[in-house]
This record gives sequence, C-alpha cells and structure tokens, in this order.
Amino acid sequence: MLERVLLLSLIVSFLIAVVFSPLIIPFLRRLKFGQSIREEGPQSHQKKSGTPTMGGIVIILSILVTSLFISMQFLTLSQEMLLLLLVTVGYGVLGFLDDFIKVVMKRNLGLTSKQKLAGQLVIAIIFYFGLIQMGFSTEITIPATSLSIDIGWLYLPLVIVMLVGASNAVNLTDGLDGLVAGTGAIAFGTFAILAWNAEMIEVAIFCAAVVGAVLGFLVFNAHPAKVFMGDTGSLALGGAIAAVAIIAKLEILLVLIGGVFVIETLSVIIQVISFKTRGKRIFKMSPLHHHYELSGWSEWRVVVTFWAIGMAFSVLAIYLEVWM
Repeated sequence: MLERVLLLSLIVSFLIAVVFSPLIIPFLRRLKFGQSIREEGPQSHQKKSGTPTMGGIVIILSILVTSLFISMQFLTLSQEMLLLLLVTVGYGVLGFLDDFIKVVMKRNLGLTSKQKLAGQLVIAIIFYFGLIQMGFSTEITIPATSLSIDIGWLYLPLVIVMLVGASNAVNLTDGLDGLVAGTGAIAFGTFAILAWNAEMIEVAIFCAAVVGAVLGFLVFNAHPAKVFMGDTGSLALGGAIAAVAIIAKLEILLVLIGGVFVIETLSVIIQVISFKTRGKRIFKMSPLHHHYELSGWSEWRVVVTFWAIGMAFSVLAIYLEVWM
C-alpha cells in the first residue's frame, strides 16, 4: 500500500509538470520573461538568450499540490511536510524575486548578494525554530557507523550553512540544459529511498514528488531547452534538498548525495582564490561544467557525464547508509 502511495506521488507530480509546462511556457514568452545570457559566459550560450525562464514555478506547483494531496488523502499533514514545503516555497519565492528583477526590471544580476543572503537566513532560521518546536534532535550521525554526536546550539549554524550553501550550490550548477533537473532527480530519488528505508514516509513522499516534478520539467528543459527553471527553481530545489537531509537526519550524507553540486561550488571557490592570490585561473571557466564546454565537449556530453557522476555518488551513499 505505502509503496503505491510513493509511486502515485511521483506519477501525479510528473503529470502536473508535463501538463502545465506547455501552458506556462507560451505565457512566459508572451510576458517576455526571457533569460538574459551573461556576456562573459560561453559564446555558444548566446543563442539561448530569450528562452523563457522562471519555469521553476511549474516545479514548485507540482511539488506543492502533490505533497498536500497525497498527505491529506492517505496520511496526515505532518509538521515535517509543512516545514519541507515552507523551505521549498520560501526559497522559490526568493528565487522568483531574483528572476523578476533580472528579466522584467532588466537588472542582469537580480537581487544583491546581501538581499539574497538575508532572505536565505530568515527562512533557515524559521525552519530551525520549527524543528525545535517539534522536539527535533540536535544529534548528527556519522555515516556507516552507529556513532552520533549531539552538537546542541551548534545545530542552528549547521542548519543555516546547509540551507544557504545547498541553495547557492544548486543555483551555481544550473548552467546547462537539463543539468540540475537530472542531477536533482537522482539526488532526491536517493533521499526517497533512504527515507523509505528509515520509515520516514512523509519525507519519502515529498522526495518522490520532487523527482516527478523535475522529470516532468526535464521533458521541456532537456537540450535544446524550451524553458529554464531560473533561480525560482534552483533556489527552491537547493533549499529543499538541504531540508530533506536535515529532517531525515542525513546531514553528512548530503555532501555525498549532492556531490555534483559540491564539486561545482568548489570549482568556483578554487577559481576565485587562485585568481586573487596568483593571478591565474585553474579552469578555463567556472563553474566546472563551463570548463568542459570550453574544452570541446558538447553540452549534452557534459550533462550526461555529470548525471553519471551524481548516480555514482548516490549509489555509494545508499551503500554506506543501508548496507554498511
């Protein structure tokens, strides 16, 4: 019965995304919500200018409707589910504001870094106090062991770092057609399996809804993309994956399951540090996916390779958590 609920969650979310995307894409195009391509980016991306963005609205809508429907129909609407939706919608709204400023107000950088960070911090703190109110444990477990450490008040900065870091990491990764949608489906699918194994049904249902949403969106976001998710989608997914890891008590495994996002972020950090200290660049361009593009790889080859890397990380995470 519960396995069918999980599958139903994935299917419903997928269908919502597939049905509503063709309706929203022309609407976004008519409103001229087209993506502006940075001049310093790869020249091959200039032809993408004007492609509708803010497609993350479809992803968030699919997740929200499916999670609420499945929870109220078959289970009870738990505090964990409400917190997951709070973070997803909250970071999605923040991303929407960023996209809106870029495409409507024609300010290509969107929200300032301080404005974006302030919004991310507020949502993270609200999420933390929501956890504390329901008596959430501040222990973290070491993967592949039975060891756990109670870090007490340090759990607040951990939550902040995870939510802010993950949302920015996914945002940085969103630079190629289908890259985040595919890696996101793999990562959330992994969390769905681990949550199901730990009998955290609500978390598993939420993750299944995310998988369905991003796969449905991928139908229109695969190369050549007809729509981009924009910061609306990438910030929402980044916040959601961190929130899932926290509620599922898989905080450390997030680094492995989200390995592609971590590598992409590290490439940016390494590039900046190297240029500022040595005046030299390590990569032809960061994030890392642009380096491979400029090395002659096709966009599709880069994306599929990163999907495969994400899958390898996920298999390793499942092995460590389930079989070790």
